[in-house]
Amino acid sequence: MAECDWDTVTVLRKKGSAAQSKSKQAVTAAQRKGEAVETSKKWAAGQNKQHLVTKNTAKLDRETEELSHQRVPLEVGKVIQQGRQEKGLTQKDLATKINEKPQIIAEYETGKAIPNNQVMGKIERAIGLKLRGKEIGQPLEACPKKK
Repeated sequence: MAECDWDTVTVLRKKGSAAQSKSKQAVTAAQRKGEAVETSKKWAAGQNKQHLVTKNTAKLDRETEELSHQRVPLEVGKVIQQGRQEKGLTQKDLATKINEKPQIIAEYETGKAIPNNQVMGKIERAIGLKLRGKEIGQPLEACPKKK
């Protein structure tokens, strides 16, 4: 077996824990003593920043065209309101009849809703008036029966 030359090492003091060496007091104390201190700040440390600013974000910010959703025309809202009142229904009654919330009917009548063909179809059948196409406000024609 080969002989190993091991030097004896004497520890004169305890090494501080990791938490102590990272504390602000420990860093400033080491700087006062003139010791070399390496500090690096972690990016977004301790924060919940999951989304990075990318080129696409900057590109979207520079976009000048304003984009918005198409809304229900006010004309359609008035047709819904008139048809509902002719049938003697409140917004809540009409909403219950078509299985929607009363807020949806209010949004359609004020022209704030984004058009949904399913909801428009339900309202058309409930009030008996066309809301889509060229013949807005015309009565729905009965579907021809199949023979």
